[in-house]
Amino acid sequence: MSRQPWTRYYDAAGEEPRDTLLRALELFGSEQGHAVDLGCGTGRDTAELLRRGWSVLAVDAEEEAITRLRAKLGEPEGLSTQVSRFEDFRFPDAHLVNSSFAFPFCPPAAFPLIWKRMASSLVPGGRFAGHLFGDRDDWARTGGSPTKGEITFHTRGEVDDLVRPFEVELLDEFEEDHPTATGEDKHWHAFRLVLRKP
Repeated sequence: MSRQPWTRYYDAAGEEPRDTLLRALELFGSEQGHAVDLGCGTGRDTAELLRRGWSVLAVDAEEEAITRLRAKLGEPEGLSTQVSRFEDFRFPDAHLVNSSFAFPFCPPAAFPLIWKRMASSLVPGGRFAGHLFGDRDDWARTGGSPTKGEITFHTRGEVDDLVRPFEVELLDEFEEDHPTATGEDKHWHAFRLVLRKP
């Protein structure tokens, strides 16, 4: 995968935590625990988790992301980082797995096993927060994102199957036209998810 598109994204990415993470944290209330931020990028969600007293393992396949995250956040108590592709990552036990617009960036053939590993890693009462891409997304039609990496897309029925073992606290399917972080026009079809493991 070319590193240049990710560099452009990191330069343009915002700093506000994603709404799915904020919803999950609201549902946890005053509880704290161990979180995995899968596909952490430059750390917009990791920073919010640390601010709220969680310990965080921030994981990204791009070393540049972890370098930028460390430069921004320093060495706060409770933070550990790992450079790993999703296919190679071994999930630790976690109260929360957060993956904001990141989980789809894995090969379709590997997605079912990675999803299963994620679900198994959650302790009872733990949550997944994040996004999946729908089958009507522009990148599904054009054959991939500007990163040229393999991406997994799901129909609504497939998403319903994925979430069935969980208590669904948020499942919001949306389609809208707005630019990517780097300014390219795009039709988005995606799902916002917050799922609780019984």
